[in-house]
Amino acid sequence: MYRWFCEMSKKLVLAFVLLGLLYGCATAPVTGRKQLILIDPKTEVRLGLKAYEEILKKEKLCNDPVISTLVQRVGMRIARASGKHYDWEFKVIDKPDTINAFCLPGGKVFVYTGILPVAENEAGLATVLAHEIAHAIARHGAERMSIAMVAAFGETLAAHLFDFKNPRTRELFLAAYGLGTTIGVILPYSRKQEYEADTIGLYLMAKAGYDPREAVRFWERMRKVAAGRKKIPEFLSTHPADERRIEAIKNYLPKVLPIYEKANPKYGLGEKIPEPHCR
Repeated sequence: MYRWFCEMSKKLVLAFVLLGLLYGCATAPVTGRKQLILIDPKTEVRLGLKAYEEILKKEKLCNDPVISTLVQRVGMRIARASGKHYDWEFKVIDKPDTINAFCLPGGKVFVYTGILPVAENEAGLATVLAHEIAHAIARHGAERMSIAMVAAFGETLAAHLFDFKNPRTRELFLAAYGLGTTIGVILPYSRKQEYEADTIGLYLMAKAGYDPREAVRFWERMRKVAAGRKKIPEFLSTHPADERRIEAIKNYLPKVLPIYEKANPKYGLGEKIPEPHCR
């Protein structure tokens, strides 16, 4: 038992030494936050491409040429502002009841038709796309996977170190540890990533020539849409409460408005988004 414990201790020390060497190798754009990322970019992009192919097989895309062109136009302006040379693609999924959008690693972006009425105009859409693109260029997905890997390693180690004779006691311990890692590490970190994506997104839309002040109005519209729906308490949610998000955006606006004023060309709010006619 003692020999096993020593071997495990050595492995644990080595693992954390390696993690220490890796930590700081990744830095989020714009904010400069240090990140723990254990997944190499090529693997991340490959996983994103595989997911992209599966989504294309399952989801019905909107073939409205006006909407597709508009989303592509706004998306590419944001993508160019990011400076990331991904193989960018922007697809619209025909789901009027789904208010969402996401960007896979490698620059594959999906927008649901349900979010277009909330966006209202190009700048509102730029708010959404810039936020999702920010997640991709900051490699938030890889960061979350890395944290989950570390958490899983901790749970496995705990199971070995505390070899309880009573199976029920062990089960309860692991359940408590899992709850601790979820509430104490995973979800708060996700909220931090959401705020960071808002910050990077504001920078990107301002650099692309879209009025970043529309981000405040977009989230105010989103709050109205969410009114009346059952909301998950913020401390158990991966997204910040709308009120706090809006306040954080307002506080960051003075830093990005000068970038917007220097943008050339400047699109302002852009065109109003028409009602999609998907066939």
